[in-house]
Amino acid sequence: MGFDSTLHWTCAARTDVGLVRSRNEDALLAQPQRGLWAVADGMGGHAFGDLASGAVVDALASLPPADTLDELVSLARARLAEVNETLRIEASTRQVPVIGSTVAALLACGHELACLWAGDSRIYLLRQGRLQQLTRDHSRVEDLKARGDMAAASVSPNMITRAVGAADSIGFEVATLDARDGDIFLLCSDGLSTPVEEGALLAALAPGDCTQACEQLLALALASGGRDNITVIVLRVDDLGADKTVINPAL
Repeated sequence: MGFDSTLHWTCAARTDVGLVRSRNEDALLAQPQRGLWAVADGMGGHAFGDLASGAVVDALASLPPADTLDELVSLARARLAEVNETLRIEASTRQVPVIGSTVAALLACGHELACLWAGDSRIYLLRQGRLQQLTRDHSRVEDLKARGDMAAASVSPNMITRAVGAADSIGFEVATLDARDGDIFLLCSDGLSTPVEEGALLAALAPGDCTQACEQLLALALASGGRDNITVIVLRVDDLGADKTVINPAL
């Protein structure tokens, strides 16, 4: 894999069952040495969600080395498509409607990064004090908002419209960007993003301490009721070859 030795990645990751559910159907992957991070959320209320999220994470963890970002993304798409087919067969065999999982993955190759996702697990970027959501939820509510039907969106149940294992074929959305010195990324399941507002996310991330931010975000989700499983990955990139300036100043 074309991993840039001038970039130093620091990360922290936590997953928690929350305060209501009896089983954690989230899974995570954090391999900074390979430039691979992912959050997978077994679809709430469906059977065997932990099986699905585990299969997604295992597929990404076993990706072979790649020389370019395009190659890495192609390999990830292919592996996850295989998981999609396996989960469809598994659901049919077990005679359940769906065994599925969201996925939000960040893939790095040198300074080049790709976000690959399906569902409503999210990836955020904090760059120079500004928090930006890099992913777009694949959900009924988001579709209504995109059509300008805000009234319907405000009352619609937030059903997921895309997930690994939910249909015979799946289209993954991909967004690319270049890493910059001091960038901080947050990958999370909706157990964090639903109850915790973006202002609180920014405040936790702004100091730049990945471990502290991870613990603080988990605590915020639990304090908000912990009604869902909660998964958080916080990572920061430092370019050892860059001229140092003020990084992610607080607003």
